[in-house]
Amino acid sequence: VQLQASGGGLVQAGGSLRLSCAASRRIYSSSVMAWFRQDPGEEREFVAAIRWGVGLTYYADSVKGRFTISRDTAKNTVYLQMNSLKPEDTATYYCARGTSPANKPEPYYDWGQGTQVTVSS
Repeated sequence: VQLQASGGGLVQAGGSLRLSCAASRRIYSSSVMAWFRQDPGEEREFVAAIRWGVGLTYYADSVKGRFTISRDTAKNTVYLQMNSLKPEDTATYYCARGTSPANKPEPYYDWGQGTQVTVSS
């Protein structure tokens, strides 16, 4: 499955962005879709995940209450609504597909190309 992430940009602190990640074909109900982020020179950090079939969601503590992951099964697209953005949210955001909601990148086997999010103070 090819994943195409989009929606990044430059926003002021306190603002919002919505990222999208479209899959090239149907995502099966057993899949887990996730968002990670990465700064240059840093490890890829888990942000959020969603079980495709039942919609159960998981979040990193750093984004809980501010970010919301959701999916549109008809469009094979996963979203990340980011509110109350902070400068420390600045990173390249990647979507990924796996089969378990792991908070580490290794179990995920399909990755999007990344979309840059920059939050100015």
